Amino acid sequence: MKFSLNTTLIKPENNEQINSAVILLHGYGGDGKDISMLTLSWKRFLKNTVFLCPDAHEMCSINPSGFQWFDLNKDDPEYILQETKKAENILNEYILEVSNYFNLEHSQICISGFSQGCMMSLNIGLTSSKEFGCIVGFSGRIVNMKDLSSRIKNKTEVLMIHGEDDTIVPPSNLLEAKDFFIRNKIKIETLMIKNCDHNIPMEASSAALNFIKKKLISN
Repeated sequence: MKFSLNTTLIKPENNEQINSAVILLHGYGGDGKDISMLTLSWKRFLKNTVFLCPDAHEMCSINPSGFQWFDLNKDDPEYILQETKKAENILNEYILEVSNYFNLEHSQICISGFSQGCMMSLNIGLTSSKEFGCIVGFSGRIVNMKDLSSRIKNKTEVLMIHGEDDTIVPPSNLLEAKDFFIRNKIKIETLMIKNCDHNIPMEASSAALNFIKKKLISN
C-alpha cells in the first residue's frame, strides 16, 4: 500500500495481528523518521500496533531537508489558521487510507504529535465526526481556540506533555489548553516536566506509552 503521504511504517514483529494504530506527526522542519524514534521503546509494549510516521505535505520553508504541516514565516494568525485547515484536509484523507487499509475504526487509532504535529493532532482529533482512541500531544498548543471550540465534534481523551523550560512553545500553552478542554468538557491529562526544554525526554515517552496502552488496549 502506498499512502498519499510518504510514511515511515513500523509494523508489529513476527507478523502479529494488527489491532490498533498510532499515527505520529513530526514537528516543524522534521520528518517521519525523526519522530519514529519513539516507536523503538513503544513497540515492545504495543505488540499488535502499527506505527505510521508520515512526512508533512510541504517542504519546510527554513529547512529544505525537512517538512512542515503549515508555514510559520508569516506572523498572521488568520493565514496560519487557513494553512492548518489545508493540512487537516490532507491528514483526514490520510487517516481514512490508514483506517481502510488496516481495517481499523477511529477508536482503534491514536493521533499523536510533537510541537507543530501536536497542534495538528488536536485539530484532527477533535474535529472528526468519529472519536479516536486517544490524542497525545508533546510540546504543542491549540492553534486557535475560538475556531476549534466552534468545530469540536467528539470527546476524544487527551494527554498533553510539556517541558517546563520550553522557549520555543512556552509552557503556559499547556495550562491554557487544559483550561480550554475542561471548559469544553473534554477529559485531559497533563504532565509538566522539570528541567526539560523543547524535546521528548524518556519521562514524556513513558507517560505517553502508559496512556496509549490504557486507551488502545483496555478499550
